[in-house]
Formats: sequence, C-alpha cells, structure tokens
Amino acid sequence: MTRYPFGRPPGLRLRLSLLIGFLLFDGGVILLVLAWTFADLGTLTLLEGIGAIVVITLAGMLAGYLLTGRALRPIHQVTATARRLSEQTLDQRIGPQGSDDEVAELAGTFDAMLDRLAQSFDSQRRFVANASHELRTPLAVMRTEIDVTLADPDADAAELRRMAGVVRQASERANGLIEALLVLARSEGQRGRLARTASVDLADDVAAALAAMRYEMDRVQIEVDSDLRPAPVQGDPDLLSRLAGNLVENAVRYNHLHGRLWARTGVDGGQVFLEVGNSGFEVAQRDVPGLFEPFRRGGRERTGARGSGLGLSIVRAVCDAHGGTVAVTAHPAPDGGLTVAVRLPAG
Repeated sequence: MTRYPFGRPPGLRLRLSLLIGFLLFDGGVILLVLAWTFADLGTLTLLEGIGAIVVITLAGMLAGYLLTGRALRPIHQVTATARRLSEQTLDQRIGPQGSDDEVAELAGTFDAMLDRLAQSFDSQRRFVANASHELRTPLAVMRTEIDVTLADPDADAAELRRMAGVVRQASERANGLIEALLVLARSEGQRGRLARTASVDLADDVAAALAAMRYEMDRVQIEVDSDLRPAPVQGDPDLLSRLAGNLVENAVRYNHLHGRLWARTGVDGGQVFLEVGNSGFEVAQRDVPGLFEPFRRGGRERTGARGSGLGLSIVRAVCDAHGGTVAVTAHPAPDGGLTVAVRLPAG
C-alpha cells in the first residue's frame, strides 16, 4: 500500500501542475544543454539560462494550476452535487456546461443518471403506497367484520358463518396479493440470470391455465378459440406457468358476458410465441404502456373477481428474466379488448 508524506495522495489539479512543471523544466534543460554544447555558450549565459528555466517552470506550474482548476470546476460541481444528494433531493442537477467537451459530457451523463434514479425512486414509492393500500383493504374488511359481529350480543350461528365467509374471502384476496408480489419480486430478481431452468412447453401451460379457468368461462359463456402448437423454451417452470396463467386469467377477468377469448402458441423464426386475446371494454392505445405498471387496471372488470393489478407487471418481469419481449395491442370498439403477444427464445 502506497504511503504519502501527508497521509493522502495529491489531488489531480496538483498532479497536473507538477506534470506541466516537469515537462517545462526537462524541455528547458535539454534545450540549454544542446545550446551550450553546440553554441559554446559562456558560464554567465548558462546561469541565466538556468534561471530562465526555473522562472518559466514556476510560471507554467502556476498557469497550469489555474487553468486545471477552471477545467476541473464542473467535476467539483458533480462531486458537490453527489454529496448533497439524498432520496429527497434527487431533483438537483448540474445543468449544461459552457463548452461541448468531455467534462460537459460527464455532467450530462450524471444528470441523466439522476433522472433515472428519480424515476426509479418515484416508481418505488408508488409501488409501496399502492401495495400498502391493497393490503390494507382486505385487512380492514376482516377487522370490521370481526368487530361488528363480536359487538352484537344477539349474533347467532348464521351471522357467525356469514362473518367467517367474508373474512375468508378477504384473507384469500390478501394471500393472492402477497403471492403475486413475491412472484413479481422473484421475476425481477432473476432478470437475465435464472436460478433454475428446465425444458417447458408453453402450449401445455396455456392448456392448463384454460382448464383451470373453465368454470369461470362457462359461467359467463365465453367462447374459446385455441391453437396450441408446441412452443418449447428453456426457463423457470414456475415463472413460465405463472406467465401463461396471468394472461389467461386477465383475458377472462377483463371480458364480458358472451365474450371471446383466443390463444395461440408456436415457433416462428427461432422464437417461441404466445398470444392471448380477448374481447372486452375499449382501451385506448395510448393507455397501453401504463397497463404494465403495478396496480394499474385498464378498466372495470366485467366477469371475474377483482384482481391485484399485478398481472401484466408479472408477465413483463417474467419475459425480461427469460430474455423475451411482450407487447399489447388494444382492439378498437365495438369488440374492444386486448391482445398480448409474448416472444421468448426457443429452447
């Protein structure tokens, strides 16, 4: 480990000034030696030359110190801004610099990084607030039902059974939300580096998801059109199963009476595709990107129980974890609805 006389290394400004002085001094000495050798200079001239070299070196070091200080001023601004930053002060920026050079590029890059951090913190705050709200609702329902029932001295077995049913439904909703949050966190945590992989056929996952939603689809008389050709991929079986399940569940939940649902799987150009579409309420194409945000529901659910609002967020996170893509297309009225197209590397 290098030890310095004053306990810390010299700053960049001082090192650049010393380098300038070193170059000027060496250059002056070389020129003086050459002139003294070939021009037969006298001793007095040699001493004057040495004095001039010393003066030029000191002047060069001083000028270099001043110029490098001016050149490094934006870097000091970057450092000062970084020291002041916290989650509450991410709105501070260095701003544009006068010249279009490397330092200005550094300042612009730093400001762009702060923009991304601010967006990330805002998204995280919204996510935590929404998750807290979603979890607080079923807990409040359970507490209210229990308190009201216990406060009623005439509550009979029927009332207790009704209360138990409401509490059970609320607890199932809370449990479903927690499971969805865990799946989302797990998917985002494995982006590009899956903990485990296996050979999975998305056609089988979609068929299983359709079978699981059969009762709900029959209840509201949804017409199903499926073309499930082999779609082999290498990935996490649980996450891929959740991806297919979320798409089918959304297509049923955000549908209407006597609606339609279609599902396609297969291989195209070295990629596996999965498309699930449904009829339903009209969604503007400009609102489609927001559907991938957690707890964003594209509209009113028509046929199913209220969901957690994490369906497409999980789909996108699973696609990212497997190196794939997902796109949503909104259907114009009168049919309405959406088509979600997933593409993953074939395996």
